[in-house]
Amino acid sequence: MRVLVQRVRQASVTVAGQITGSIDAGLLLLVGVEESDGAEDIGWLVRKVSQLRIFNDDAGVMNRSVLDAGGEVLAVSQFTLFASTKKGNRPGYSRAARPELSQPLFERFVAEMQTALGKPVPTGIFGADMQVALINDGPVTIWLDSKAPE
Repeated sequence: MRVLVQRVRQASVTVAGQITGSIDAGLLLLVGVEESDGAEDIGWLVRKVSQLRIFNDDAGVMNRSVLDAGGEVLAVSQFTLFASTKKGNRPGYSRAARPELSQPLFERFVAEMQTALGKPVPTGIFGADMQVALINDGPVTIWLDSKAPE
């Protein structure tokens, strides 16, 4: 499972002209699921994201987590995080999990993130054509991969 974490001042996701989720200061999470992902991947990523110290403390040092900062989280499913560009110029997505596997895992990730944060985590609509708007704060953008934890 992969998550692209962006610290934002605000973010929203729109489907068919309607905002389906929006947040003020916090984290925008673009979440990709691959065929081999399971509960352990979700657990690791929820812990890592919720405890990642990328918000400034009173001294201006990135030393606070989204929990410490009282920030919000917006999660958007994005299978293109598993794009392969090895051959040619057209990306392949064979590593991305099929919807019947990825949707329940994404929903479980969101549910566990809500539990960790103690607040709702808005989302887009799984499988829909979505437009994501954000104001990246910093900018701070971090790549997390449960199969290659760093």
